[in-house]
Amino acid sequence: MMNERILDLLGEEKLKKIQNCNVLLIGLGGVGGYAFEALVRSGFEHITIVDFDTFEESNLNRQIYALQKTLGKSKCEVASFRAHEINPNVTVHIINERLTQDKITRDFLSSFDFVIDACDDVMVKIALFEQCSFSKKKFISCMGTANRTHPEFLEITTLDKTYNDPLAKKIRNSFKNSSILKAKVVWSREVPVKQKKLGTICSVPMSAGSLLASFVINNL
Repeated sequence: MMNERILDLLGEEKLKKIQNCNVLLIGLGGVGGYAFEALVRSGFEHITIVDFDTFEESNLNRQIYALQKTLGKSKCEVASFRAHEINPNVTVHIINERLTQDKITRDFLSSFDFVIDACDDVMVKIALFEQCSFSKKKFISCMGTANRTHPEFLEITTLDKTYNDPLAKKIRNSFKNSSILKAKVVWSREVPVKQKKLGTICSVPMSAGSLLASFVINNL
């Protein structure tokens, strides 16, 4: 039984909440891929994934579904196939397109119980913060993980308490004196390496993705 160990830990009532929760996950890169993996292995059975991209060689160092045999293939399709290999009962809805801020509407988000933001588009992130706040949608967003090497500095907090994070700063500056600043985020206290290129090492996005999933689980 796939969920036996989860049942032993959380009990039947909480497991049913997990299985019935309808989750939207935006982004299947280094962070989002691990978040999706954690959701599937934790018993979630209704997940919508959004990503327009295909796997390439530069993804191999950090993206869980990036393999030699998946290069050039759709991230959503590969992730969905793996999810069904883990749990045949999971329902994965695929949105294989690039989201824009105009598409982030209340209607788009209305059917989801929880929204996870693991994308790298600043304007889409800002739109998600706005719409999830206005519609009181359960929501968590991941801030920057590039140019960092210490996963132990990652934690969950509110947007207004972040620092050492250029991405979080851009989003904070869009919502000065707003309740949106109390939205939950995964972020790192670590000062990123100062360089133009965005370097990554697997342990940081992997841990950030796990934190995103764990927040959803513990919120239920």
